[in-house]
Amino acid sequence: MDSQHAVTRVLVSAASGDRSAADELWQLTYEELHRIAERHLMRERRDHTLSATALVHEAYVKLIDQSRVEWKDRGHFFAVASQACRRILVDYARKRHAQKRGGVAVKVTLDDGVGSVEEQTEEILALHEALERLQEMSPRLAKLVELRYFGGLSEEETAEAMGVSDRTVRRDWKKAKAWLYGELFGEKGSEEAEAPPT
Repeated sequence: MDSQHAVTRVLVSAASGDRSAADELWQLTYEELHRIAERHLMRERRDHTLSATALVHEAYVKLIDQSRVEWKDRGHFFAVASQACRRILVDYARKRHAQKRGGVAVKVTLDDGVGSVEEQTEEILALHEALERLQEMSPRLAKLVELRYFGGLSEEETAEAMGVSDRTVRRDWKKAKAWLYGELFGEKGSEEAEAPPT
């Protein structure tokens, strides 16, 4: 049995109350979860207090605590895992932002440059807010961004996880990127940026 089907089988077992399934799921998914965490942290500042390992552990605890989630398959699990990583990092960014506004001072070395930590915090929060707006307008495009950008899934894996064709993934990916670019930078990067999300 390949790992894709093994993960889906274990998710079904976990949903039916099998307590040993959580341990097996950890063994089957740890490496991919670690890669997802690394991709998220690549977009963070170099001196982030969370390592990829710590981020994986914190996200996994959140995933296992979600007893109400009806896991569909491997793609669904990794999409939710990626979203958990992003939300953890957004929470950290919000805490840093709150500290900047009167809490404990943020430590910045001279090599970091003035404002670089603050700028990265603002970028993380801006991306999160843009994704929240995209979610309200088009849950499908928001899910696609989670899977492709944060989850690192290929076009084929994304298509399978979303139940759409590869062609739809390519078209929606262009549309989502253009829309996010317009939201984040206030410009229309292409004709797709003007198209309303579907």
